[in-house]
Amino acid sequence: MTTITTAGQLFTSILAAFAFARLKFWGKNILFVIFLGTMMIPGEMLIIPNFVTLSHLGQINQYGALIIPWLASFFTVFTLRQTFQSTPDQIYYAAKIDGASDWRYLWTVLVPMSKSTITAVTVLEVIGSWNSFMWPLIVTNTENMRTLPVGLQAFTTDAGTAYQLLMAASTFVIIPMVILYIFLQKYIIAGISKAGLKG
Repeated sequence: MTTITTAGQLFTSILAAFAFARLKFWGKNILFVIFLGTMMIPGEMLIIPNFVTLSHLGQINQYGALIIPWLASFFTVFTLRQTFQSTPDQIYYAAKIDGASDWRYLWTVLVPMSKSTITAVTVLEVIGSWNSFMWPLIVTNTENMRTLPVGLQAFTTDAGTAYQLLMAASTFVIIPMVILYIFLQKYIIAGISKAGLKG
């Protein structure tokens, strides 16, 4: 769930951010402001509409319910748009003169230059998806469909909490995120300390 959600969100966010940063189309600024306004809506308000929609689609207790609502994030779009806009226009024009299409410029020039920002939002998305608790608890009914954070509540029953087992299981849940952060930390720091541009 975490892998597919992160990959899908990055793909859609990169395309949307490039469109808002570089492409010219009617109503771009108005559309961006509207999408920006959605960031002010608390996520709890979207639980019921999302649940009803997925229920009509027959996706409750399916992987689709865990993945589909999180395949897009305007926070990621906004962050990447700011990074893409900070890239000098001369690089874009030089790529166009060399015959590169917008698609090729995006994936061969812009994305590699924005590696630090993409890495940062990837880490945030992975952590958020991995630690998701409320949404998987609501849209799943069976134990084999629930995520690890939801599974931790199995150690708390009417008879009490098995703290030794809960802490051991929590350690196993946390370890992948710690390893991910340690592995990607040098890329984040390198991206922040080096602008990637000369001149």
